[in-house]
Amino acid sequence: MSLQTTEKNIMGYERIPRLVMKISTPLMLAMLVQALYNIVDSIFVAMLSETALTAVSLAFPLQNLVIAFAIGTSVGVNSFLARKLGEGDIESAEKTAGNGLFLALCTWVLFAFIGMFFAEPFLALFTNEPELLKQATTYSKIVIICSFGCFMDIMIERILQGTGDSIHPMITQMVGAITNIILDPIFIFVFKLGVAGAAIATVIGQIVGMIFAIYFVRKNKFIKVRIRKIRPDKKIIKSIYAVGVPTIITNSIGTIMTSLMNSILIAFSSTAVSVFGVYFKLNSFIFMPIFGLNSGMVPIIAYNYGARNKDRIIKTLKFGASIAVLLMTLGTLIFQFFPEALLSLFSASEEMLAIGVPALKTISLHFIIAAACISLMSTFQATGIGFAAMTISIVRQLVVLIPSAWLLGKFGGLHSVWYSFIFAEITALILCISFFRWVYRTKIKPLEGINA
Repeated sequence: MSLQTTEKNIMGYERIPRLVMKISTPLMLAMLVQALYNIVDSIFVAMLSETALTAVSLAFPLQNLVIAFAIGTSVGVNSFLARKLGEGDIESAEKTAGNGLFLALCTWVLFAFIGMFFAEPFLALFTNEPELLKQATTYSKIVIICSFGCFMDIMIERILQGTGDSIHPMITQMVGAITNIILDPIFIFVFKLGVAGAAIATVIGQIVGMIFAIYFVRKNKFIKVRIRKIRPDKKIIKSIYAVGVPTIITNSIGTIMTSLMNSILIAFSSTAVSVFGVYFKLNSFIFMPIFGLNSGMVPIIAYNYGARNKDRIIKTLKFGASIAVLLMTLGTLIFQFFPEALLSLFSASEEMLAIGVPALKTISLHFIIAAACISLMSTFQATGIGFAAMTISIVRQLVVLIPSAWLLGKFGGLHSVWYSFIFAEITALILCISFFRWVYRTKIKPLEGINA
């Protein structure tokens, strides 16, 4: 039975270019829609006022922390589940899915508590302007306390991806994002709820996505997620978090980085904080497809690692990296030649344009380097070496990016701050190559498998 199941799973036999595109393309399209939502959401908020846009930018680190835990845990489930399917161990794969759902619910309860009691004190560290603090707190509390849809949706999507199903995760993401886009203007302007309306639309979109995800996972043909499988298993949870915790830390570092960068920028002006927030929204439109590509590569590499097929692992990495670099090159050209048009989407003032145009041009110079790093890190996640990605992220964002941003800002002014992204990414690439050489030598090279 195990052999038959392995043979039927496309991750074990489909030609690599076709397989990567078959699994990744739906995820990339879904991520593009998600990125479009991020941009449209901020466009609507910017129509309220620059204060409202700054408030959402200040709330972004907390919102990002929720996503960091949701994605980190689900990546651990995705990687372990795919490896077990590659080994033909269906029972363990099903137990892994059940434990993933259990962990998603537990993490939501933790964040609901954090959002209720700690959102406002955290935000107060970055501003003492009453209206700005009020709007940022309102937005943060709604999206954090009601984040159960986010946790469950992301977890189930990664479970489906771990079985080689990328169509249904695409549908759930697109349905959730489109719901969000439709509801944004209704809650913000028709019901006149302002930033609270944007937060409510976000939460409803996540819940709709979760409902679709639950329906699809019940129809999956490779694993059956049953209630009895949801009981916690210490051994499985440990294996999930072997990859999950480093990934959580890796993504959570973004929250620390964004908060510290906001504190550096707000010393220049609140508009500089808005520009940084807008950059992250625009940046998501370029990076989200790469992350979708990465999400497709991880289960393919993990499955073939479990099946001990070195040739398919290397082919997946090479093909995925080439697509990532191509997309990032396109993104770089867009940021270099159309920065004014991009910023104008957010009702940019003259001051925002003066700060934002050089910012977008400078920061985008690191995009192609980032493509190589993201591609290499898919190998670390798939083979269970999560600490590598964590180490790279810590060094990139906290050891290099923030200190260099502070120093450049202090001695070179606001426009110099943006060069810190380039220095940080070059450092990250050097570390990625070093870790990959070690992973290849110790994990991949010893494998013996058939050629694809």
